[in-house]
Amino acid sequence: MPRLASLAASGMCLPLSPGLPAVTCPVQATLTTGTRVRDHQIVANGIYDRSTHHLEMWISPDSVHKAPRIWDELQAAQPALRTAAWFALQSKYATADLVCLPAPKHNPDGSETMWCHTRPESLYEKLREKLGDFPLHKFWGPIAGIESSRWIARSFVEASRENPPHFAYVYLPHLDYAAQRSGPDSQPAHTACGELDAEIGKLIDDFGTAVGRDPLVVLVAGEYRIRPVSHTLFPNRILRTAGLLAVIDSPEGELLDRQASQAWALADHQVSHIYLRDGSDQNSVEQVASLFRDQAGVGQVLAGAELLAADLLAVTPPHTASRCGDIVVVSTLDSWQSYYYWLDDARAPAFARTVDIHRKPGYDPVELHFDRAAGGIPLDVSLVKGSHGAVDPADPYETVFIASQPGITTAGSLAMHEIAGIIKRLFGV
Repeated sequence: MPRLASLAASGMCLPLSPGLPAVTCPVQATLTTGTRVRDHQIVANGIYDRSTHHLEMWISPDSVHKAPRIWDELQAAQPALRTAAWFALQSKYATADLVCLPAPKHNPDGSETMWCHTRPESLYEKLREKLGDFPLHKFWGPIAGIESSRWIARSFVEASRENPPHFAYVYLPHLDYAAQRSGPDSQPAHTACGELDAEIGKLIDDFGTAVGRDPLVVLVAGEYRIRPVSHTLFPNRILRTAGLLAVIDSPEGELLDRQASQAWALADHQVSHIYLRDGSDQNSVEQVASLFRDQAGVGQVLAGAELLAADLLAVTPPHTASRCGDIVVVSTLDSWQSYYYWLDDARAPAFARTVDIHRKPGYDPVELHFDRAAGGIPLDVSLVKGSHGAVDPADPYETVFIASQPGITTAGSLAMHEIAGIIKRLFGV
């Protein structure tokens, strides 16, 4: 990645610790609030409401954060500052001056029209006239690729031409795909690094031209490290075999019944949140925790005070409004966790064989593959070659922070929540 290497050589490059869980929404919340998981309460890529048994995967609005985002803090301190939140996850209705993220329109006939939520509201219409629609099929799924990150970077430059923001957060997802499909050490993963580096270089050049190069400060934060995996853990199947997880038989296959289950797991990369019907019953907590302690692929089983020590909770036990599971199961570094809860693939729900990130009770990296014979997403978990989320206690600084100027910080390493403080200091806040 020559452009990033050049950026680091002229500025600085530090080891960066994302914290636990090292998955997209929690890491981005930590980065954009300057607080830990226990404070912003984004514990996973989904948010589960214990009182209603409702699970919302990926699409939560900006208001779900229990700590202010960096653009809110900057504008509160200096109202004249213009800010941008460009493809920040869980940022719908964010108050930054420029906002963009996918929000397809669902039509009465069941079809979808590609659209993006933007601020100002009319902005997406202008962007699609210039660049075409955002390529959502390239953002996730079997053919996800550089086209989505390219559109994100170039649409940000287009949106910034008339009145560039003073601060911008831009999320480029490209390195997720090949590293999970074929492994982080594979040739496709290395090729993806070069592809993203070229887009980062063009983004810096084009935006630098718009604002003038001298005042431009570029900060780059890697979200997490994707590691090779060769084992899959099925927490919901373990709970079902123990008689704790309930399903509904339907014409579309078996559906997870969260309300009737004594325990179920939100499986998210290498971390699962297990929600109990009665998490205040310590005997129940211990019974469920004991199911996982000796399982292959399990690195840690956290409950009670262990959740506090891991910065996942502010108080214990988790109360009704808490989003953290009563138990959190963390994989070994070479294992990942599947949401699958059925015991027979013939009873798998119809959505299991589709790209359906909202209905699945967890994250499904198998969606990066396509079964031509079946005409859909396969149910072969061995296809997944890379994952993330667990933190290596021997090496928690698993990614990097790069700054285009030296002296941005005097620290020798950083935790993800410290980056917001660096940004605020740059603006004198």
